[in-house]
Amino acid sequence: MNQIFDFFLSAYQGRSWSLILLEATAFFFGIASVIYAKREDIMVYPTGLVATVITVYLFYVDRLFGDMMMNFYYSIMSIYGWWNWSRTKEKQQVVVISRTNTREKGIGFIFFLLTMFITYSVYQWFGKALEIPNYIDIVTSGIFFTAMWYMATKKLENWTLWIVGDLITVPLYAYRGWGMFALQYFIFTLLAIQGYKQWKNSLNNSPATS
Repeated sequence: MNQIFDFFLSAYQGRSWSLILLEATAFFFGIASVIYAKREDIMVYPTGLVATVITVYLFYVDRLFGDMMMNFYYSIMSIYGWWNWSRTKEKQQVVVISRTNTREKGIGFIFFLLTMFITYSVYQWFGKALEIPNYIDIVTSGIFFTAMWYMATKKLENWTLWIVGDLITVPLYAYRGWGMFALQYFIFTLLAIQGYKQWKNSLNNSPATS
């Protein structure tokens, strides 16, 4: 048990209280955001924006540029998703839960490749030597940005990508000593599994598919 506490606390020794408080705030709002997403509640976006903006700053301080870019993209896509989810026509939501078609799968793949390229370029811009964890950052950045776009357009497949990306990120953050974020992404994984099941049930029970 002491080893578990040491794992979560050792990374914060010598870290300023202001940064610890910011990380705790991002942790809380990040969890809240995924819970709202699972419920198909538009509050996913304002809560998510709080978490991502704070996280961008934290990762910039720690020079984790892949993770920083990922959360910067989250912030931009959250604004788009917030607008897209709020659209109505004749008092009915314009965007409803659906599956991706072939065209949308292709766009998602392009987003995946483009995000990886941009993230790699950011590392090069800052002159940071790339190691294996950084390459993992680059891949997960592509996965998460594509997932964020699919979520903004209410595609069921967004949850599949979140699950894959979260499962990769948990051990990565644990390896780096980011105990709070590792725990957060473990919780994200569980919530993403629940979100997939809930959205799939909603899709199967919708008038268009019944």
